[in-house]
Amino acid sequence: MYEQMLTIRSFEEKAIELFEHNVIRGNIHPCIGQEAVSVGVCSNLRKDDYMVNNHRGHGNCIAKGADLKFMMAELLGRSTGYCKGKGGSMHIADFEGGNLGANGIVGGGLPIAVGAGISIQNRDTDQVVACFFGDGATNQGTFHESLNLAALWRLPVIFVCENNLYALSTPVREAISVPRISDRATAYGIPGVNIDGNDLIEVYTKMKEAVDRARAGEGPTLLDCVTYRFFGHFTGDPGRGITYRTKEEMDQWLNRCPIKRFKEQLIKEKMMTEEMEKTIETNVRVSIEEAVQFAEKSPLPSPEEATQDLFY
Repeated sequence: MYEQMLTIRSFEEKAIELFEHNVIRGNIHPCIGQEAVSVGVCSNLRKDDYMVNNHRGHGNCIAKGADLKFMMAELLGRSTGYCKGKGGSMHIADFEGGNLGANGIVGGGLPIAVGAGISIQNRDTDQVVACFFGDGATNQGTFHESLNLAALWRLPVIFVCENNLYALSTPVREAISVPRISDRATAYGIPGVNIDGNDLIEVYTKMKEAVDRARAGEGPTLLDCVTYRFFGHFTGDPGRGITYRTKEEMDQWLNRCPIKRFKEQLIKEKMMTEEMEKTIETNVRVSIEEAVQFAEKSPLPSPEEATQDLFY
């Protein structure tokens, strides 16, 4: 789990670097700082379980088991990418791995997760769906419609809010009328759980409870994972300003870094040594560089492919 979190951060750092060198076209929405949510949630999922992602979803893809090479190729627009270089950063999908895809539309993935839940129920399997979305999506109609239907039909969907406190630059405190996003579950008669999203073990534990409940046919759960993105909304956003985020606030959250916290815990409990940690770091760096090399050597889609893989 520690290696997964480190891999997510290293992947995002490399993606930012490639963007700044004009190797990746189009903006990237880094999830640096939110790694514990991705790993804590997806560590409870089987390969045949489903995941519906959002625009800040590279970490969720990696935690669900995506191949770094195919992910990096997609970011570079290469034909070997998960979507043959046509989806890019915000639309990575891996049906074989249970990843039903990301969505650039805020709240757009919620109804898709409910649809997957209906499919599971109709086929009478014990699969579950993890649906990732941000705090801004909880003000969309799709959020309320999806929770209502999932609760009504007791669908096996776990709604995971990656609550990084800002919908682009709008603070949660100025946009939501209840103290906690988890409070909104009360309206639909389902559990709503407020979680320290930077505590990997807490995320893992609460997600396990939600998954067990869903597999048992007891319906959905709303997890409100309070976390923080260390970068701006996207690669062109500095993330600070008089009406946005202060240096003091950012420094407080940087001190609560989920990777740093988990590393200290593992060392304190003698589950990892400094030498083991260095080996993990080395392995992660190598895997990221191999992914970049694979992507850079891969061909661009041919012009003839422009009209392939489209829905009419």
